[in-house]
Amino acid sequence: MNSIGTLFRLTTFGESHGEAIGGIVDGMPAGIVVDENLIREELKRRRTGQSPTASQRQEDDEVRLLSGVFEGKTTGTPIAFIIENTDAKPADYEPMRDIYRPSHADYVYQQKYGHRDHRGGGRASARILASRVVAGALAKMVLKKENIIIEAFTSQIGNITLNTDYRQLDISKAKTNTSGCPDTEKAKQMEQLLSTIKKEGDSVGGIATCVIRNCPVGLGEPEFGKFHASLAAAMLSINACRAFEIGDGWLAAGSRGSLMNDELTIGETKKAVSKTNHSGGIIGGITTGEDIFFRVAFKPIPTIMRQQQTVNKQGKEVTFTASGRHDICVLPRVLPIIESMAAITLLDYLLISRSR
Repeated sequence: MNSIGTLFRLTTFGESHGEAIGGIVDGMPAGIVVDENLIREELKRRRTGQSPTASQRQEDDEVRLLSGVFEGKTTGTPIAFIIENTDAKPADYEPMRDIYRPSHADYVYQQKYGHRDHRGGGRASARILASRVVAGALAKMVLKKENIIIEAFTSQIGNITLNTDYRQLDISKAKTNTSGCPDTEKAKQMEQLLSTIKKEGDSVGGIATCVIRNCPVGLGEPEFGKFHASLAAAMLSINACRAFEIGDGWLAAGSRGSLMNDELTIGETKKAVSKTNHSGGIIGGITTGEDIFFRVAFKPIPTIMRQQQTVNKQGKEVTFTASGRHDICVLPRVLPIIESMAAITLLDYLLISRSR
């Protein structure tokens, strides 16, 4: 269960404050020019220490590709990679060795395995998600040849919401600020809110929107391999993710078929196209060729700098105050992870479709 994918498959390893994290990518097509700058840029988007409201852990996130690449191109064999943890501070977590932090995975890991790595959450830490970004960057290199574009942006932090239709936004602007929001005014409001939340010793949740353009028609394997089901599973595997919505999602539940049906017409390419795309580019579990758009909701980060009540391994009620280096909100650092999981899922289904 540390792997995802069928033909394009990622297996990850490592813990937050262990020696290193990394992974193995199997099924990468041969002959793809490896853009190491893209890998670095994607990891930089996820890195800590880039804003006052992000964790101040300073990891270089230098990736070493150990196999599967020769003379700058993929060979079609497994690509193993490793990222060393250079700024781990396990001593910060020693006071919490026997404490189950509220809304963390401490208690359930202890009950499931009987033994756990308490240093920063161990395997349950968001630190290990960096491995997914590497695999996602590799997948993007293949998808780029197909002109498939994947972009995510922050659409809500706390009570600050961007309701503008994504078609009216320049999503590239999301990379120009610390909130990950492409709207300048909303971005400023989000950044101010994050600053306030930090001063209060608290955390806050948010929502990301992701758009996939130029996806071909026909990806998806009904009955139990529906594209949006696998996409949802990929997103819900991301730490702190609590909800997934495709197309008009919950809005459709309160609407009518006469308003939500995506009527078809003949487009410029003489093929059937949707007039509205309320379905978010997927019908019957199969991609329609329209834009795929979805939203992913994240809970507030459970580590807050306030006194909290919990229990310890000895079964006693205790109070504690967290220490260490932590984010105030998962956004915008989660955006490249969302894109990566979408890229991994999409490439896997593309290869499955072509295998037929």
